[in-house]
Amino acid sequence: MSTQASGNGLVHDVLIVGGGLVGASLAIALDAQGLDVGMVEAAPVGALPPVFDQRNLSFAEATLNALQALGVLALMRAPTGPIRRIHVSRRGDFGRMLLDAQAYGRDAFGRVVVARDFGEALEARLLQLQRLTRYRPARFVGLGESDEGLRHVRIADANGERTLRTKLLVAADGARSALRDALGIASREHDYGQTLFVARLRTQRAPDGTAFERLTDHGPTALLPRGDGHYGLVHGVPREDAETVAALDDAAFLARVQDAFGWRAGRFLSVGERSRYPMLGCVADALVAPRAVLVGNAAQSIHPLGAQGFNLGLRDALTLAECIAEHAADPGDDAVLRRHAARRQEDRSRTIAFSDGLARLTSNDASLLRPLRSAGLVAGDAFGWLQGWLVGGAMGYRGDVPALCRKVAA
Repeated sequence: MSTQASGNGLVHDVLIVGGGLVGASLAIALDAQGLDVGMVEAAPVGALPPVFDQRNLSFAEATLNALQALGVLALMRAPTGPIRRIHVSRRGDFGRMLLDAQAYGRDAFGRVVVARDFGEALEARLLQLQRLTRYRPARFVGLGESDEGLRHVRIADANGERTLRTKLLVAADGARSALRDALGIASREHDYGQTLFVARLRTQRAPDGTAFERLTDHGPTALLPRGDGHYGLVHGVPREDAETVAALDDAAFLARVQDAFGWRAGRFLSVGERSRYPMLGCVADALVAPRAVLVGNAAQSIHPLGAQGFNLGLRDALTLAECIAEHAADPGDDAVLRRHAARRQEDRSRTIAFSDGLARLTSNDASLLRPLRSAGLVAGDAFGWLQGWLVGGAMGYRGDVPALCRKVAA
């Protein structure tokens, strides 16, 4: 079983700072290679990181393939919701785009998973690992002097500070990555001026496998088909309106969301507990530094429109694991990191451009753009080649895809 580490100056093959979705998935992938892996986690024993809340995650087919191969999906207890169709429309524009998985020989493009359910499955899988050392609760403090071939990392826990050493240091500590800053890797931020409200929504018509993206001048409203007979709601509002919207009672909030979305799912009947998140994008200028690499939100935090964030981060982690497997004698070797950065370039740049461009275009209320947006929706619905391009990205097959994403392990 995974252990609570003690001592000072321990040496790991790989040290992961951050125990969220991407960091934990990477630890599982590396354990299969027989590597000595350490993971620095802020959450104490018996608790999940805050990221594992009631938000809804849209897992692409490629992501589901990988998580099954890693032994995580089998440990999920709550039902997931299949995404069999994707319906995209914009308020005030004519046209709509409808993608149907059956047209591509698939039962579904992916599935909707509640973050907390996924977190519990990841934790159960982590507890099965034989070589993982977990430092928790602990936090990254800073970098120390490095030996040749090793990074020195200072962490702090209830017993004070200690120094760990590792051949490869992985930043998986989120968009506000302290480790990325310590490594001297600059990043570019973009404030979308939106706050996203997330909740469980019950509607007059039960989910039938259709995921809806309704776009407005002020942000997206998405309904994702969950496995419990409800929809997962994501409702974007201008940042200056966030406090007012947060203060609404359930009836007033439902009326607001109904007005933004329309009636394709029937009347909105009830809404669960609401959470909110400011929408800030952040893209690191580089993915690697000497004996260090960024993955997940530490590498790029993108707009959730298109539901690409975790899917992209998981492909970061699995590509890194593949590159390490090719050079297991030294996971932090420059050749490993160069190979990883090269393999991630196309997928990363195209996914960031797609999500950011879609968010900026669809939220722009300029009247001159209305015909362009409408034509885009009509074209997306009419032309098979364009649909195919969109579907490939939606299912997670963009660029150099890790092997685990392409097939389900036997």
